[in-house]
Amino acid sequence: MDFWFNLIETVRFTCEAHGVISARLMMFASGAPNAAAEASRMVTEKVAAFTEAGIAAERALAEGRSLYAAAERAYAPLARCVHANASRLARRPHQSGTH
Repeated sequence: MDFWFNLIETVRFTCEAHGVISARLMMFASGAPNAAAEASRMVTEKVAAFTEAGIAAERALAEGRSLYAAAERAYAPLARCVHANASRLARRPHQSGTH
């Protein structure tokens, strides 16, 4: 059961991350007025998400949890960040700066 859940979650996360990457690349390529702010946000969020993931994994291991449990806890902040970005970028219209 875990195999199928993990496989489906991997595909879901990959597709969602691909959507975020695509939306950002389109924003950058189009010269959208908010592209520079999005690039800055992207870097800031990555540092925060990976820091949170590292702390979550360290705490799990310090609590005596397995490597699998630590990986699950490390994955959670990354998944939340990707999901939030996918939702935000999907509902925000991206306008080109070349009207």
